[in-house]
Amino acid sequence: MGRTFVGFGFGAIQGGLLLPEAYASGNFSRLVVSEIDTEIVAALRSANGCYSCNVAGATAINRIQVEGVEIFNPLLEEDQVALVQAIAEATELATALPSFTLYNTGEAPIAKLLAQGLSKKLKDGSLPDCVVYAAENDTRAATRLKEATQSYEPDGFEGRAQFLDTVIGKMSSVVIDPNRINHEKLTSIVPGFTRAFLVEAFNRILVDQVTLPNFERGLRAFIEKPDLAPFAAAKIYGHNAIHALLGYLAHDQGLHYMHEAGKREDMMDFSKEAFLTESGVGLRHKYAETNDELFTEEGFKGYAGDLLARMVNPFLRDPVERVIRDPARKLGWNDRLIGSMLLAVEAGVEPTYLARGASLALALLCQENGCDDPSVLLDELWGSVHGEHRQEFKQLILNS
Repeated sequence: MGRTFVGFGFGAIQGGLLLPEAYASGNFSRLVVSEIDTEIVAALRSANGCYSCNVAGATAINRIQVEGVEIFNPLLEEDQVALVQAIAEATELATALPSFTLYNTGEAPIAKLLAQGLSKKLKDGSLPDCVVYAAENDTRAATRLKEATQSYEPDGFEGRAQFLDTVIGKMSSVVIDPNRINHEKLTSIVPGFTRAFLVEAFNRILVDQVTLPNFERGLRAFIEKPDLAPFAAAKIYGHNAIHALLGYLAHDQGLHYMHEAGKREDMMDFSKEAFLTESGVGLRHKYAETNDELFTEEGFKGYAGDLLARMVNPFLRDPVERVIRDPARKLGWNDRLIGSMLLAVEAGVEPTYLARGASLALALLCQENGCDDPSVLLDELWGSVHGEHRQEFKQLILNS
């Protein structure tokens, strides 16, 4: 039996990273994806499972093609049966949903489908062991997915399946504006379909270390780490925090695309200072014992420089509106901006640059909610928080 890869959700990460990597590896004889959007299911089937993705490099946009993808809609009984069987036969699976909150919701919950497919492995020793990558942007995604799946099979799947967290620092989007697709000469997912995948070329994806005996991953380009927590923290409190900060600075100056911020020396210098002297100092202090170059002064400097350049890649043409969306979530106590401020304070640094980003996010949230008192909104957002830095941060943000 050849290797089978199964993905859940046909968005930018699945379609622009996971499936292309599985296809390019040459290690899978079957590529399967689950998707409930009837339009994209019909479109991909009409193209015989062949689709395109636009990859923004440093000097141009390249197009890649993935072939032979089988797509199933789990809301349809016949498709659901085929999908569960594919899960049973799979060696590697990956969820790539907008949020971990979708693991166990809807008419055909992914957790339930996984449980049904993995249960077949428990009953049939000829079916292969598997790993399940959780690609949602959450530090506990794999644990959440495992718990949701085991709610249908309380005895679990030990020895047959391992749930792996991921750190995916790859910027990506689905372009749905037909004018933008035409103007930027993007290739649609399939001909005649007004959606296009646009992702950056970056492919250094980190995953938990596999502990299943004698298991060899087909997605060999991914890098295993024995402890993923420091790198997940660097992603949210480094990459995500500074990306948001730069986005709010750009929005404040009326810019529409992130590459426009790249032409503003003042914005880039401000973001770099926030990255190196606040976010970076906090992360390096927190994970000083981690044996990895990233958490050295020079290593983090290189990491920050590379990320800042990628954030303003003109070929990615990343809309500012996409970067700054959902300011309430981004201002959460343990989310990117405030979480990064907490790490900075723990390292003895006053996070004034990050506070400016939080202030701009708060101003946008006030505008969206029609609120004239940002102090009230912060109190609502942090209602259950009683941390020692709450009042300090509140004043720092309000005065920024």
